[in-house]
Amino acid sequence: MQSFTYDPAKSFRGWLKTLTHHAWFDWLESQRRGGAGSGDAEVLRRLETVEARDDLVQQLAKAFDAELLEEALARVRLRVAPHTWEAFHLLALEGWSGAQAAEKLHMKVANVFVAKSNVQKMLQETIQALDPPDAQ
Repeated sequence: MQSFTYDPAKSFRGWLKTLTHHAWFDWLESQRRGGAGSGDAEVLRRLETVEARDDLVQQLAKAFDAELLEEALARVRLRVAPHTWEAFHLLALEGWSGAQAAEKLHMKVANVFVAKSNVQKMLQETIQALDPPDAQ
């Protein structure tokens, strides 16, 4: 990572996937060379499978997506009024009904849904700015 320089024109997700792929195959190659500590042969066999590699890539992608969403939520929250954020939070994240959220926030039901929609749109835009679709 010391030599990594971020280039916004390229995909961080793609770079991470490539890095993971190379690290996986380097590890497999080191295991094939011998000299590795003794261990359960069944575990080694499972680790060498394509499914294990794909699972690792999938887990990294899920972690990346979760961090991306967390960052977008934090950025959007700073940009909207507290009652707008709370309306979004209650509806989208907590699963409250529009009537329940409107009553708690002393807003009209329609305004609660407008607030949720506005925040969702801002989240989509922020996520696209952080991780452009063409960069994946």
